[in-house]
Parts: sequence; C-alpha cells; structure tokens
Amino acid sequence: MEKNIVNLVAVGDVGPKRENADEVFDLTRSILRKADITFGQLESNLSTRGTPQVSMGLGSIAHPRMAKVFANAGFDVMSFASNHSLDWSEEALFDTLDVMKENNIQVIGAGRNLDEARKPAIIQRENTTIGFLAYCSVVPKGFDAGKNKSGVAPVRAFTSYEQADWQPGTPPRIHTKVFPEDLNNMVEDIKALKSQVDVLVLSMHWGVHFVPSMIAQYQFEAGHAAIDAGADIIIGTHAHILKGIEVYKGKAIFFSLCNFNMDLPITGPVADAMAKSQGRPAMTSVTLDGQNRCQIGHYSWEVDPEYPSYAFPVDSQKSILVRCKIVDGSIRRISFQPLWMTKAGQPEPLSASDPRNEDVLGYIKYLCQDQGLDTTFVRDGDEIVVQTG
Repeated sequence: MEKNIVNLVAVGDVGPKRENADEVFDLTRSILRKADITFGQLESNLSTRGTPQVSMGLGSIAHPRMAKVFANAGFDVMSFASNHSLDWSEEALFDTLDVMKENNIQVIGAGRNLDEARKPAIIQRENTTIGFLAYCSVVPKGFDAGKNKSGVAPVRAFTSYEQADWQPGTPPRIHTKVFPEDLNNMVEDIKALKSQVDVLVLSMHWGVHFVPSMIAQYQFEAGHAAIDAGADIIIGTHAHILKGIEVYKGKAIFFSLCNFNMDLPITGPVADAMAKSQGRPAMTSVTLDGQNRCQIGHYSWEVDPEYPSYAFPVDSQKSILVRCKIVDGSIRRISFQPLWMTKAGQPEPLSASDPRNEDVLGYIKYLCQDQGLDTTFVRDGDEIVVQTG
C-alpha cells in the first residue's frame, strides 16, 4: 500500500495586474489549494516604489496586495528568477521578496546578492523533503546577482552564428552554449541540495519567447547537466507559449508551461483600468495594427481581439498545469492537465470530454515531434501522463 504521498502542482508564468486579481484563480483555486505543494513563476515585482530600468512594454510591476492573492490561491513556493526582476530597480525587488515572505511564500532564484539568489527552498510533507532551485538564462544586462549586488541566479548562454549554406543571404545555424561558471554554480547547488532532500525540483526561466516550438541548444545542455547532477524534474518558464517535453534518463524536462495567468491588455479601456489600479502610467498594454498583430522588439504575433486582457500569441491560449505524485520519497507519476485561457484571462482546466483537451495534447505532440523529442503520452481521464519509464 502506498504511503507518504505528496502531490505537487506546478504552473507557468503568473503576473496578474488587475484590481480584482482573485478572480483569475476562480477556475483553478481548488486545484492549487488541494495540492500538498504548489509552485509557480512570479513575473511581476510587487511594489509601489522603484524606478523603471528595462520595460519592453510589458509592465512587470503589480501592487503588493498581490502577494496575499497568491497566498490565498495556495502557492507555497515561487521562482522570481525572471528577466523582469529588476525592471523597477532593486527597491521594487526587495519589496517583492519581503511581501512574499510576509505572506509565507518562499521565493527562490532572486535575492539581495548571489548567495541569496542561489538559496533553495526546502519543504517537508508526509515524511518527504522536497527542495527547489531556480535560475534565469534570459538575463538583461546588469540583472545577474553578484557577491554584493542584487539580481537573479544566472545560467546564461553564449550565442554564435555559423554560415550553414554556401548561398549568400541564407539563414545561419545558431549555436548557444552555457557560461561555464554559471553551469558549475548550478551543478554545485544541485549536488549540495540533493544530499538534503528526497526530490529536487529545478525551475529554469529560459528559451526563446513567443516563438512556437523552438528549443535553444543551450537548454538541452543545461537541462541534461542539471539532471546528471541530481535534479528530478525541470519546470521551464519565460516563453509565454508552450514548448515540447523531453524525457532524459527517466526525468521530465518541461521546456515551457506557457502562462498560467498573465495580464497583458490591448490598448483601451481594460488597459487603462489596470494601469489605474496600479497607480502608475499605462505601461501594461500593447497596440494592434490593422491585422490584429502586436510587435514587441523583434517579435510579432497575431492577437485575438476578443481577449482584451491577454494580448499574447493565439497559441498561448493553450497551457498546462503539471502534477507530480511523490511516493515514499521518489517521483512515481508525472502528468499534466490541459488548460485553456478564457476571454476573461482565467486558466480553465479542461475535462477529457472537452475537445480542447485533445487540442492541447495534439499541440504538445506536434511541438515534441518538431524538435525531435520522442516523448510518449498516455491519457488518464482528464490528465495526460508523461511516460518516463
């Protein structure tokens, strides 16, 4: 008979900015609160202070009251190893760390210095010890933590380009490789933590955002090194769109869970209301062209105008929630629950009878096939089990 069972739930990027933020969890709160441990990726500073440093138009700051919203939703641990951690200077970062602690949510992956950013979260449930570490690979200049400097725990990568065809003007082959020092630090942290815990969960904020399917070369290097060092599961965030799932040496690597709930409104009344609720200039919205397309930096995508608070790519309406069943100190089952973003910006769990459930599964299978991943899946009711054996 199974005993010492711990149910872990992990979700992707979390960054609501609306005044009544509790509502974004209305369809998932019971799932999050029922889990023994709930993990997510925090994408916004929680502060009323700070000076904008790097914006990219995504408005990565929200009111400190959001920490209580997250606690009420059921979160126990959240990574803040985000490319937005210092968008509003270290004042806002410090406020975020403090208000989350006040609400009994452990924050990993960011800190007042590198030692704090690399510090794990350790949680005990049912005679089982679970450890969490988080790192960021998409690090804006100056956002990496140092000995006496705030920021994120980095696992950065170099990029180089190789001419892949003799014809001038053809696309190059892109190579990426992890910084050796960062990789060594991560491996060192994993090995040290693994000696203290039964299960080690690694969160990686990485990858190419908004682009379907693509997994960068360095992600395989970092992910495989982490598992070789002792990580039991890798939860990927940042891409704001689903990516494939790899099974490496019997361990699952989720390259991107997509968004769980992120407010990114289209310019107009909804955006104005969100900005007003934060008491800040309207930095949280995007403007569409005549073809309902949005452009941020080098990236352009189609937006569904019927989603006024969610101006992400149309494919980002599909998302997943990961379930991890831990029995007697080891992971016995990994599955995911397909989600679909509603027009109100809420993640909706999909039952097996809902055709969108199969749509999400089909999309995941396509993403895996496109990137050469031979992962297999088995349906179990509403959930999809990842075959790791």
